Amino acid sequence: MSDNPEQQEQQEAQQNTSAEGVNGMEDNLESAESGAQESASDEQSQLREALQRLAQAETLIMHQKDEVLRVQAEMQNLRRRTEQDVEKAHKYGQERLSTELLAVMDNLERALQVTMDRDDEAVKALLQGVELTLKSFVDCFRKFGIEQIDPLGEPFDPQLHQAMAMQENPNVEPNTVTAVMQKGYTLHGRVIRPAMVMVSKAAG
Repeated sequence: MSDNPEQQEQQEAQQNTSAEGVNGMEDNLESAESGAQESASDEQSQLREALQRLAQAETLIMHQKDEVLRVQAEMQNLRRRTEQDVEKAHKYGQERLSTELLAVMDNLERALQVTMDRDDEAVKALLQGVELTLKSFVDCFRKFGIEQIDPLGEPFDPQLHQAMAMQENPNVEPNTVTAVMQKGYTLHGRVIRPAMVMVSKAAG
C-alpha cells in the first residue's frame, strides 16, 4: 500500500468509478431486456387484437353475403310472381267479356235450330247470315283462346261438364254424355262455363 495519502485516495476513486460503470452497464442491460419483453408482449397483444378484428370482419362479411343472397332470391320470386300475374291478366282479362258474349253465341245457335220453311228464299238468306255471323264468332273466340266444350258421346267429366239429368240408355256405356243441352267454353284451358249435359246410367 502506498504511503502517500493522495495516491491512495486516487486509487480508491478509480476503483469506485469502475464499480459504478459496471453497475451502470448491468442496469442498462436489465432495462434493455425488460423493454424488449414489454415490446414483444405489446406486439403479441396487437396481433391478437388484429386477428380478432379480422375474424369479426369475416363473420360480418358472411352475414352480409347471406343477406344479399336472400334479397336476390326474394327479388327473383317477386319478379316471377309479377310476370305470372301479368300473364294471367293478359290471358284471363277478357273472361268477363267472354262470358257475356256466350249468351250471344247461344242465341245464334238457337236461331239456327228454329223450325222454319228452309225452302223460302228469304229464310235461306236469313239463315245464311246467321251461320256466317256464328262462324265469325267461333273464329273470333278461337283467336282469343276461347274453345267450345261439346262433349256428345264422350265420358262424363265433372271438371268440364255439369250433369243436368241421368237417364238409362242401353246403347251406350254408363256415365256417357248422351245429350248436350248447352255447350260449355274454356278460356286458355280454364273453364268459364261447363257444358250442361244428360248422362247415361246403368239399368236399375
